[in-house]
Amino acid sequence: MASRRVTRKWEVFAGRNRFWCDGRLMTAPHPGVFVLTLALICSTCALHFAFDCPFLAARVSPAVPVAGAALFLFTMSALLRTALSDPGIIPRAAAAEAAALEAGAGAGGGGGGGAGAGEAGRPPPRAREVLVRGRPVKLKYCFTCKMFRPPRASHCSLCDNCVDRFDHHCPWVGNCVGKRNYRYFYTFVVSLSFLAVFVFACAVAHLALEARGAGLGAALRASPASALVAAVCFLSVWSVLGLAGFHTYLASTDQTTNEDIKGSFSTRRGVSNPNPYSRGNACANCWHVLCGPLAPSLIDRRGVFTIDVKDELPASFARVLAPAAASPAPAPVPAPAPAPASAGEGALAGGGSYTNLFEAGDGPGLARHAYANRSLDLDPVPLHGECRGAPGPRIVLQHRIS
Repeated sequence: MASRRVTRKWEVFAGRNRFWCDGRLMTAPHPGVFVLTLALICSTCALHFAFDCPFLAARVSPAVPVAGAALFLFTMSALLRTALSDPGIIPRAAAAEAAALEAGAGAGGGGGGGAGAGEAGRPPPRAREVLVRGRPVKLKYCFTCKMFRPPRASHCSLCDNCVDRFDHHCPWVGNCVGKRNYRYFYTFVVSLSFLAVFVFACAVAHLALEARGAGLGAALRASPASALVAAVCFLSVWSVLGLAGFHTYLASTDQTTNEDIKGSFSTRRGVSNPNPYSRGNACANCWHVLCGPLAPSLIDRRGVFTIDVKDELPASFARVLAPAAASPAPAPVPAPAPAPASAGEGALAGGGSYTNLFEAGDGPGLARHAYANRSLDLDPVPLHGECRGAPGPRIVLQHRIS
């Protein structure tokens, strides 16, 4: 008997990303510029290895092509890791969780006279505020993902996903740059700077040695490929060096490009607004951003969809599982009710979603996010905060920077 086709989660992914190799690799919806980046780097280095390296290996040192190959491989590995991995996408809320959150917002905003029927389904407030190391941080509600975004997260309009510690969407690498691939992006930019300077220096040295006695014109006629490589590297090295310096500044201050552009931690009207995520010095910030524990992926893109989790899908994707609805489905296991958080404990002490931080009450009907954000357990330094402006009783937030 023929077995029913297995539907994997990447096939019904709610965002716009494109998946390759059965969901093992992922890129932005339009990876054309990333292909252009690959073509520029590979073609320039191919000319370098074909024309400059043999000449310099014979006239200068055999270590020249070895150093060039090492830089090229290191740069390409960092680029591919940045472009083909999960940047830190936060899964969208299940339909049951979004409905519970909206119902809670409508009931909490009814005032002293009680909530009317028209208020029960109104959307939640656009933002709520928590304290991180004594500093107020706004958590904005994402109407696409139906959840309150965690601190430093933002929604990418191109990929249509919320990304944790969102830095920016980089078309040159064909992916968002976020919490899970920022270190590889930084490594790519810095190594590309060294590679561009190295290839430019080799091309100029080749032309200079050819020009001895014969003149520059004869050298250009003898090795036009070296002149082309030198021109390409000269035009591109300045922007790459500037980008590497800018991200070095961001890493040393533990900021993102998104936060720097918005001026999230700049002084306004004479009032200082220090960065609550900073470790206190540049070395500690760089170590945390570039060498800290890597957060696990939350989207489980190669997982298998079953009937009992069909309600996690958006309505537009429900038809994908329609053939499977004919077979009997196992009875769903009821989720245990979450334990109420005491005054000295955090709501996420045992894992869970950010949305649960703002659901009032602890009854058995409380919806939980479909994915647990395990990255909260990676940093040994907890940050305690208190939710402001939430309906219902006060809820204590324990958030860990990771």
